[in-house]
Amino acid sequence: MKKLILPLAAFALSLTFYACDEAAGDDKNTAKEEKTEQTHDHNKKDKEKKEVPSIEIGAQPEGLRFNVFDTDGNESELMSYAGDNGLLVIFTCNTCPFVVAWEDRYNEVAAAAAEVGIGTVLLNSNEDFRDEDDSPEAMAQHAEELGYTMPYLIDTDHKIADDFGAKTTPHVFLFDAAGTLIYRGAIDDNYEFADKVEQPYLKNALAAAGAGETIDPETTKALGCSIKRLKK
Repeated sequence: MKKLILPLAAFALSLTFYACDEAAGDDKNTAKEEKTEQTHDHNKKDKEKKEVPSIEIGAQPEGLRFNVFDTDGNESELMSYAGDNGLLVIFTCNTCPFVVAWEDRYNEVAAAAAEVGIGTVLLNSNEDFRDEDDSPEAMAQHAEELGYTMPYLIDTDHKIADDFGAKTTPHVFLFDAAGTLIYRGAIDDNYEFADKVEQPYLKNALAAAGAGETIDPETTKALGCSIKRLKK
């Protein structure tokens, strides 16, 4: 009888230890899951905190009065590049694949803007790449290679991008003569193939502005690389 009791006692004790280990494992898994959820929530909140909303149609941003620099270091007010009927600002850079796909259309939209009395500038706000791909020297070389017909300017410390809420390269902001935003978004609906564009959003907006007609749509989704802001 004693021989039978001892194995049964050992078996019961092993079950107790197993149950304790399993409970401890459950506690560890629960703690891990809670930590993962907390990290996810923190990242989400951090992203939401950093997200800067773009200015709305009808806005008259202070950033139009901020100064910009050309690649030779000359300083001037952004709005000084406006034509009689307004200013077209395209946030861009040198190496983003979306820019590379779209930039051969920059001169074309600048010409359309000039036809209706609107000036055009390209604005580089990639301050985190200022000593690399988006240095003034690299910008000047890029502008020459692409044959840009409009000024390619530096937005120091991305102050104008922050004021406008510009998010991507490219990102288009079209203003009238009073500095009021009348169109914001993409150049057109096909960055890959210019010959397959069905909705030339920006050209349509420029034509409507020149004719004194309502722009429709006034906003479209900007597609591109994120503006490379300084890490804070």
